[in-house]
Amino acid sequence: MKKVLIYGIVVGVMIIVIGLGAGVNYLFNYAIVAGKKDFINDVKQEQIEKDWHFAQNHLSEESIKSDDGLNLVAKKVTHDNPSKKVAIVVHGYMGKSDYMGQYAQLFYDEGFDVLVPDNRAHGKSEGKYVGFGWLDRKDYVRWIDEVVKEYGTDVNIVLYGLSMGAATVMMTSGEDLPQQVKVIIEDCGYDSVKNELAFQLNDMFNLPSFPMIPLASSYTKLRAGYSFGEASAVKQLEKNKLPVLFIHGDKDDFVPTDMVYQVYRATKGPKELVIFEGAKHAESLKKHPEEYKKTVKNFLAKYFPK
Repeated sequence: MKKVLIYGIVVGVMIIVIGLGAGVNYLFNYAIVAGKKDFINDVKQEQIEKDWHFAQNHLSEESIKSDDGLNLVAKKVTHDNPSKKVAIVVHGYMGKSDYMGQYAQLFYDEGFDVLVPDNRAHGKSEGKYVGFGWLDRKDYVRWIDEVVKEYGTDVNIVLYGLSMGAATVMMTSGEDLPQQVKVIIEDCGYDSVKNELAFQLNDMFNLPSFPMIPLASSYTKLRAGYSFGEASAVKQLEKNKLPVLFIHGDKDDFVPTDMVYQVYRATKGPKELVIFEGAKHAESLKKHPEEYKKTVKNFLAKYFPK
């Protein structure tokens, strides 16, 4: 009887371990391994062409190498009237530079040259694993250095990010950035990868964060080189003294609106917070185009000379 009980316990433990292992591997492939995701909508080519029409005769392509040897590619828009102002615009999860035409135009219309990279494992850039902003923060330090090298030490830079791109620029804020970076604008970024994936695990699969998130985090550290806990916009902003404009929609059900208050409280520099009524995730510009443009323009005017 005792042997049967022990055998039953062993079998039960093995089933649990195998089940957890399968779940962790599924989550890793679902979220971290780059590729088409059924919960992310593609942007139609006609829309891409329309969004980038403003830059038709001013587009070029640039590339750099990441610290770990990946080839990273970016679109660059050079303004008709040369200036020493550059906006670096960062796309969201499983997006690419193609999708950021409307946001690039925001800055072009204010006299900026615009650099729109494809994040590692996105678009034309190399890479297998999504960095969720944490691996990417080092890539953006490289892009910033490249801009300073090209434009000179009197260049003025704004970092802008949408969704995962917003988390990316917030995570970049905690690095040792050159003085040429003047401000950061983030739209609907999450406070940490751990919290965002825990939210999505519950929202999509109705599962609690424990034990899946800690296990998947350890597995991601082993395979992709980072853990969910260390990938924190809050911790990085606690080291930041640059001005930040925080934007979020009050109906965001993908990156909960509550997260914006966490990052807003964390930063140590000048800050502004704008919540757009009725806007879901990454919809603030679409829902309130004129107010959005005015918000960005007024913020830039405080820190960039005409």
